[in-house]
Amino acid sequence: MKLEEIKESNYNFKTKSTPLVELKGLTKKNIESISRIKKEPGWMRELRLKAFEVFKSKSMPDWGIADLSDLNFDKFNYYLKPEDQPSVKWNDVPKEIKKTFEKLGIPQAERSVLGGVISQYESESIYNNLRKELLKKGVIFTDMDTALKEYPEIIKSHFMKCVPINDSKFSALHASVWSGGAFVYIPENVTVELPLQSYFRMNTEREGQFEHTIIIADKGSKVHYLEGCSAPKYTLASLHSAVVEIYVKENASVRYTTVQNWSKNVYNLNTKRAIVEKNGFVEWVGGSIGSKVSMLYPSSVLVGENAKASHLAITLASKNTLKEGGAKVIHNAKNTSSKIVSKSISIGGEAAYRGLVRINKGAKNSFSSVKCDGLVIGKNSKADTFPHIEVFEKDSSISHEAKIGRISDEELFYLQTRGLSVKEATSLAVLGFMDEVMKEIPLEYALELNKLVELEVQGL
Repeated sequence: MKLEEIKESNYNFKTKSTPLVELKGLTKKNIESISRIKKEPGWMRELRLKAFEVFKSKSMPDWGIADLSDLNFDKFNYYLKPEDQPSVKWNDVPKEIKKTFEKLGIPQAERSVLGGVISQYESESIYNNLRKELLKKGVIFTDMDTALKEYPEIIKSHFMKCVPINDSKFSALHASVWSGGAFVYIPENVTVELPLQSYFRMNTEREGQFEHTIIIADKGSKVHYLEGCSAPKYTLASLHSAVVEIYVKENASVRYTTVQNWSKNVYNLNTKRAIVEKNGFVEWVGGSIGSKVSMLYPSSVLVGENAKASHLAITLASKNTLKEGGAKVIHNAKNTSSKIVSKSISIGGEAAYRGLVRINKGAKNSFSSVKCDGLVIGKNSKADTFPHIEVFEKDSSISHEAKIGRISDEELFYLQTRGLSVKEATSLAVLGFMDEVMKEIPLEYALELNKLVELEVQGL
């Protein structure tokens, strides 16, 4: 099978399904309808409406490389309900929707390498499952709508607390119309050996998807959370604006890995943030492929002594796409450390690193290392870096390295003397450039990224 056929069969297919509920347009009435359909408590409905007012009061961000002024919020479907409730048995999932996730390999992955799975289709979770041995340990892994019903006080005390509704126009939008997502709670001193995975699928033209994820790792616990995303090709734009909130308690560790392969009609505008307490460690590992526009800057706020953060990201901008990737780290305590490695690749599009590191007064003996590399391939390609560093504590240190360049003719010539074509040699050079991040991504995801990058290079 040719690489193009692998890409086509794995991601670019459309499922014929009719939603039970469809709400088009960003209005107070539709926001109230979402809350009513979900039978939410009054405080959530009030939060949604308050966020809607914040959204209307805020102007559109104009500081990025992408022009967002042509986004028409009245054109999107803000809520598409595929079925009545999520299934815990795979055989109970509706036939057409089940075929979608079977093509994406979710059931197979669950059986072999995952501790639990949540699959979201359109605006709702359609399948949840967690291994029995993890349930016995007190691990909670369920969709957010179920969590709101079963653990209302926990959700109320954490929802939009790490990312406030007034953080940005898009965080306010998200809080207004959010639906679906995942809730993870790892009890004190519990280590989850197998990753937990959520997969989000957009299937409809002009769709808005706004899943919300909350991860709480209690003291001394450890978990690896995987997230996958995809959508078929359409002509008209769709919007993905998720929020991820991670709470890393004392001595806990969370690794968050995501590979996003949206189609090139999707605006991917997410907000992801972690609060890390004493001796805690958060790792962000991400690969951003596809989408028309992406603006992704996972953030870590280090509030406890010896807290650590690691941000590793790959961003690929192909023809007619704009990609901003980066990271934000705020050092608020002594002896905190952070590492940021960003690899951006432009193959006919425009890629940029945008990041912020701030060491606040009192964060003595803190250290941050930033490395942002850009690779430019072919004509009409562009790469930029926009690092921002603020240091308010003299007893601290930061190292920063930025480099943008092209694959050298000598490197390509050497690879061609070994029997490779120009495109094969270019693909190999790109994979070598990505290696520092790729080796931190689980094998199945790394293989997927390899195929996707090779496909983009072949399109030169």
